[in-house]
Amino acid sequence: MLKAKIAVLVSGGGTNLQALIDAQNSGIIHSGEITLVISNNQNAYALTRAGNAGIKALYISKKELKTQEAFESAMIGALEENGIDLIVLAGFMSILSERFTARYDHRILNIHPSLIPSFCGSGYYGLRVHEAALEKGVKVTGATVHFVNEIPDGGEIIAQKAVEVKDGDTPELLQRRVMEQAEWIILPQAVERIAYEISNSN
Repeated sequence: MLKAKIAVLVSGGGTNLQALIDAQNSGIIHSGEITLVISNNQNAYALTRAGNAGIKALYISKKELKTQEAFESAMIGALEENGIDLIVLAGFMSILSERFTARYDHRILNIHPSLIPSFCGSGYYGLRVHEAALEKGVKVTGATVHFVNEIPDGGEIIAQKAVEVKDGDTPELLQRRVMEQAEWIILPQAVERIAYEISNSN
């Protein structure tokens, strides 16, 4: 069985990328292999993480390419050139157009730090999600892995995991707990599941 080739798209520190690399090293992810990391941020520490793990890393600048279409075309070129089967968005701070998502239908996964449909969609990313959860006073939050379509956080749900909100939580404390207790667990599991399906269908 050929392993599915995985690309991870990142914009920041790459904590979820690291969770995926660790899961690959420990055998949780065994039906796929991360062979490419793409960042739209030249200074993303995620690029360093990729380099440290011996994974090919690319910086593609939307600013330099000027348009969404040129930016996505450059990414498609890199994905095709590297024979990518599955794309994982791990803190990728750029909305993808329908042109891009339709090309990779059911081949793009995203991790969102809430239980969709709560605190999701346009404008809900990073700490803003946890701030909103605390403002609302919810007692349970969590993370969701879903397929990506042209609607922000609108694709079919693959996995969810709940996390308790505690008295005295700050957005930062809650963010950390959601990462440790949900994101870093369900993202590798979901990636393995979809990679397995892809590698069996190739």
